Amino acid sequence: MNKEWSELNKLMQKQLAKETTYKQGIATLLSLRKMLLEEINSFRIGLSVSDFSQMPYPNAKGYHNKTVAYSLWHIFRIEDIVAHELIAKREQIFFAEGFDKKIKSPIITTGNELSGNEITAFSEKLDIDELYKYIERVNAAVTDILLSLSYDELKIKVSKEQRQKLEALQVVSKDDNAVWLVDYWCGKDIRGLIQMPLSRHWIMHIEACRRIIDGIK
Repeated sequence: MNKEWSELNKLMQKQLAKETTYKQGIATLLSLRKMLLEEINSFRIGLSVSDFSQMPYPNAKGYHNKTVAYSLWHIFRIEDIVAHELIAKREQIFFAEGFDKKIKSPIITTGNELSGNEITAFSEKLDIDELYKYIERVNAAVTDILLSLSYDELKIKVSKEQRQKLEALQVVSKDDNAVWLVDYWCGKDIRGLIQMPLSRHWIMHIEACRRIIDGIK
């Protein structure tokens, strides 16, 4: 794991744990996310449209057995779902701003249910320009949500009603490779959701993207 990213992530977790430092924790998180977003934007400059759908390590055991397009979709669908449905109790950017149509994705889920050639075929369908607009909008919305949180709100757990709504939306597939996410998210409080997926999840998949890009080149 990138040492600087890892250290910022650890610092953020410590800061969020205390009322006297939680605001510093949010600031640390936003600094980390800014760095990671710059890395994501660098992919757009360095890759062709077809590169986003390349899978150089299809048989690998790590997260680099995907494509860059899939990885970005996966990060920000999860981000949008968790931040809006489970933290802010708002409509997802994906639906509210019409990205369900703009990106031209055949799915509305996180993509966990896809594998192998399904990931490649999925990636080829995505409008990369619109995907990047979605990334920008989700990041901006989540930044606003993070800045609005009080320390006491960090202790709030996902309610039964929120879980039921999440399941009704069908934005998480019922496939065995995806459905576990519902239990995972709904077992956390807001601080837990900030730690995963709103921070560490980015790091995991962006580092995987780096390996994918090295494989393409």
